[in-house]
Amino acid sequence: MAIAPEAKGRGGFDPLSDGFAFTNSWPAAPAVTVPTPFGEVGIGNAANGLCGGMVFAALDYWIAGRVPPKARPAPGTALYKFIVRRLVDSWHVPAGVVEYYQWMNLPDGDVSGSVLGKTVTVQRGASWRTIEQQWPLVKASVDAGVPAPLGVVTVKSANVAELGQNHQVGAYAYEVSGTQVTVDVYDPNSGQNDGIFIRFDTSAPQRATTFATNINIGLPVRGFFMTGYTAASPPAA
Repeated sequence: MAIAPEAKGRGGFDPLSDGFAFTNSWPAAPAVTVPTPFGEVGIGNAANGLCGGMVFAALDYWIAGRVPPKARPAPGTALYKFIVRRLVDSWHVPAGVVEYYQWMNLPDGDVSGSVLGKTVTVQRGASWRTIEQQWPLVKASVDAGVPAPLGVVTVKSANVAELGQNHQVGAYAYEVSGTQVTVDVYDPNSGQNDGIFIRFDTSAPQRATTFATNINIGLPVRGFFMTGYTAASPPAA
């Protein structure tokens, strides 16, 4: 017998009507190169995806009460330039780039050590930070009726060039059953699909947690954090 969820929340955004009809697939174009504390990093090669720009732009249209265009914009058009601009905004250079890099270098579970014969936590892992710090922020935002853009961390690496392997989605609903949480997300790689989720168990955040997901990235999810979002006016129709 199915167990009824203890809590549900929805932010009002619906990928079926508010997401872009086209997916995050683009022809090769020059990278958007931005200065970071690690040197210049290309984060906007269209062939590698414009996920953050699409999430921010979709929320911009939703907040403006406008239906996003159905046709994929060609490079150089007003909508294409807007999505690229919002991609750069979503990275919050330089602080946002540093945050992604810090998460890439976190352990999955907490790291403990012995001090005066007592076991103490030396470093919190990506799982604990996601479950204990970020998930409550996401829940509060959705409960307030506002979708939450998420930075999804996929790789564990000290290589700055791996920054582009991470992903961005928009959390718009959730369901809690016992210690299991399912966060429904708008995934630009999946288009207008309301069946995309991140699911995890909150019972042992200090341990490496499995984040089950069907986000279309082909990489495991190690954790996520909420990114700052400020609305912008979409281009004229």
